[in-house]
Amino acid sequence: MSDRNESWLFEISSKRKWIDLNFKEIWRYRDLLVLFVKRDIVTVYKQTVLGPLWFFIQPLFTSVIFTLIFNKVASIETGIIPAFLFNLSGITAWNYFKVCLNGTAATFKANKGIFGKVYFPRFIVPLSKVISNLVKFGIQMLILAGFYLYYFYTLDEMATPDWNLLLVPAYVIIMAIYGLGLGMIVSTMTTKYRDVSILLGFAMQLLMYLSAVPYPIKALKEKVPEFAWVVDYNPLAHIVEGFRYALFSTDNLQFNWTIFGGIVALGIVLFLLGLVLFNRTEKTFIDTV
Repeated sequence: MSDRNESWLFEISSKRKWIDLNFKEIWRYRDLLVLFVKRDIVTVYKQTVLGPLWFFIQPLFTSVIFTLIFNKVASIETGIIPAFLFNLSGITAWNYFKVCLNGTAATFKANKGIFGKVYFPRFIVPLSKVISNLVKFGIQMLILAGFYLYYFYTLDEMATPDWNLLLVPAYVIIMAIYGLGLGMIVSTMTTKYRDVSILLGFAMQLLMYLSAVPYPIKALKEKVPEFAWVVDYNPLAHIVEGFRYALFSTDNLQFNWTIFGGIVALGIVLFLLGLVLFNRTEKTFIDTV
């Protein structure tokens, strides 16, 4: 008979703290995390005609369309930054936030089968989305770097990066935190209300135009100052604008350390709120999904 006082190596309990992020447990399941990351990268374009080429096609085509509509037709100026490069940088940043949010928002619905059969830290799933999407983001950053070098050597006047380029990793982390936080909040809602996922698709399209992706904030304030407050109070707009500023450091792009600090603080709040709701929902979601 086993000793009653025998200590368990691992103990799984339904009792959790409000903010429970067990890094030791996540590290213990790191092999599963790597497996989920590989799955997300390999299967996303499996059985498609163009496969991984979609990593390149989507941002390039969208940048061309934005250049034609916003810069050629609407005559939005981008300063010494070529319009195509300006749009490509904004789309690259926005895409990373969007796929992190969408992937995290579908956590419970997309994984209800495996969640109902085996235990592992549920936070691994949204974390794997952020990491796998980081690989796609890296590929699109290489495309952006290639076009930047092309314009740098073909144009007489071109925006030159400086020490602000060191802010790029910070903005990538901020985008991941916002995607995780908002995604976990939305994921808790989709367990009860299925139409939230439909609403999310529409909201993301609208939010992209309110997040200064196809235009600089300064240009919006000059053309339609009465509506500029909508974008000015949108933290995502300042994230996209700040990401561009880190890349190009031009006068027509806005950057402020106070705003940067506010964005970081809000991102931490959203992440903690999302984590609280996520931990509460994972206990009972199997009965409602």
